[in-house]
Amino acid sequence: MKQQLLFIGNTFRHNHSFERYLARHIESNIGQNDTISHFHESDKRLFLHLEQMLQNRSDILIVTTQNSFTIVGKFLSTITSDNLILVEGMLIPSQTISYKRNSYLIAYNELKINVILAEENKTLPAILFEKSEESQILHVFEVEMHSLQEQLKPLALSHDIRLSFSQIIDGWIQVHAQSNRFGNLDRFLSTAKKSYQGSSISTSNIVIHIISRLQSHKKKLTFAESCTGGLLSYFFTRESGASNVFDGSLITYSNVLKANWLAVDEDKLLQYGAVSSEVVEEMSEGALDVSQADFALSVSGIAGPDGGTELKPVGTVYISARTNDKLQIEHLTFHGDRNYVQEQSAYYAIKMLLQIDKELFFK
Repeated sequence: MKQQLLFIGNTFRHNHSFERYLARHIESNIGQNDTISHFHESDKRLFLHLEQMLQNRSDILIVTTQNSFTIVGKFLSTITSDNLILVEGMLIPSQTISYKRNSYLIAYNELKINVILAEENKTLPAILFEKSEESQILHVFEVEMHSLQEQLKPLALSHDIRLSFSQIIDGWIQVHAQSNRFGNLDRFLSTAKKSYQGSSISTSNIVIHIISRLQSHKKKLTFAESCTGGLLSYFFTRESGASNVFDGSLITYSNVLKANWLAVDEDKLLQYGAVSSEVVEEMSEGALDVSQADFALSVSGIAGPDGGTELKPVGTVYISARTNDKLQIEHLTFHGDRNYVQEQSAYYAIKMLLQIDKELFFK
């Protein structure tokens, strides 16, 4: 069964941290939605849109503000020829089959409709749906998109699996696999991983996978960040368990701190500039030395929109990955706005971490 998601209220567009919280919470509870719509509380098209949604043969999750919670109940009662009843302070349709505080579930023509009231700065109420379909993500590295699609699409068809492909950065493709009603996701993933043994990881969250592998081998990780400004650190510390493998990192935005905190040679900074292979090499070495970690990543670049030159245009980034006995350095050019360049840089650094110790992360 497909799923539709409807947000009613401008709050969900304007409060970005709240919107991201909602997205994480919803996806972790019921998976990804096929369609997502936004409406203002006073939008006159809302009633007709709800009518159309109920004709699409898809389960619906409706997220409302305080102002629209009761209005939505009235609309649904009208559309389904029902009436509202008062239950524990909520006006909800009498056909409600399940409810908890600020959340109720109704059934209509073999569909399920869950309405929840989401309030800023408060924990979200319970989502009463169950995940309608099984899904998983396969991360595949250093394989061409066309080749990967040619290999996996026939395999998915034979196992009744739907696929979608996302290119995170060059050399890193996410394959979203979703089981149809009679699909066999486990067999599909098992066969796919055998085809890409040593270059694929099956996990819904690659950072949690890294944390788990580092913890099981009692390894530590650190960073030296410049243009990413702590984004790598955020990617890891937002996940539970990070403290077991990550003691901290250094954000050395200026040349002074690169020299003083990471012992980057000042002559190299003058000769090659902060955005160079020579400097990120010493940044990762300094981070490893000061932290006594097992893995270090360093990033320096020009995220833009200013600061580029003919030799080093905006989007130029150098990344170093290092262990006690291995060193990798990449010179990259990313495109997009400042934030997208920063995010691509962080993801590429994560890819380099995975590849510097394939025995640890891929086996």
